[in-house]
Amino acid sequence: MEHLLIKPDPTNPRLTRAVSGVDHNGEAQEIRVVEERPLTIYLNSQEIVTAMTIGDYPEYLAVGYLRNQAMLLPDDVITRVDFDEEVETVVVRTKRKTDYEEKLKKKTRTSGCAVGTVFGDMMEGLEDVQLPATPLKTSWLYSLAHQINTMPSLYLEAGAIHGSVLCREDAPLVYMEDVGRHNAVDKIAGWMMLEGESADDKIMYTTGRLTSEMVIKTAMMGIPTLASRSGFTAWGVEIARQVGLTLIGRMRGKRFICLSGEDRLEWDADVSAIKDEPKKSARKGAAS
Repeated sequence: MEHLLIKPDPTNPRLTRAVSGVDHNGEAQEIRVVEERPLTIYLNSQEIVTAMTIGDYPEYLAVGYLRNQAMLLPDDVITRVDFDEEVETVVVRTKRKTDYEEKLKKKTRTSGCAVGTVFGDMMEGLEDVQLPATPLKTSWLYSLAHQINTMPSLYLEAGAIHGSVLCREDAPLVYMEDVGRHNAVDKIAGWMMLEGESADDKIMYTTGRLTSEMVIKTAMMGIPTLASRSGFTAWGVEIARQVGLTLIGRMRGKRFICLSGEDRLEWDADVSAIKDEPKKSARKGAAS
């Protein structure tokens, strides 16, 4: 995993705490549970949102959230990003003067875990989005799924958390976790913007459902492929087809479903050499 620039740190004591209880046999147990704390994001002098997060990489989360809400423009010059741990606040400062009073009135709750929010005019930002037709080898998908699903993570340590991973071909680059998958994606978006990382050759892998919010965020970042172990929503598929996003879901063992961008797949993997997973029942599969 030498190519990983950022990876999960399940040993970080700030991200979990020990909690005592009893199990089904009435016996005392102590387990690690994920922390959840508020982070208030400002753009210059304007308060934008308070997000519930595990608290790591607050600067990336703030910048990525603002970028994915189209409050930070691609050519904006960020002059400073200040995090105050004591009051749990991040202030992103730009050379351009900003005022999003009207936009803030059009907030929409989404289906994301930990109650994600987007703004009502986000679909307008997709009108001119057309993602590059980047080829996708099926061998990359199988390799990424194996690497990511077996990597030490906060999910394996404590559960109750989602992960999103920025990848190039078959190499995971940045692995972020959070209580909401939208937060994990925003952290990646912030990292990409602050590091000047290109998007055309990237793959976004997420552990959560492929909802409209996840598709919109990935498309706004310019990433041409989004993949997940979980299932789809109809609107997510519709938007993916609209913007030319390759959308891969239900990746389990040797099986997956591609509902958008299937013409970009290169079938180079030897499927017979890949270990399959037991099929779920129809009821469980529909809930993925």
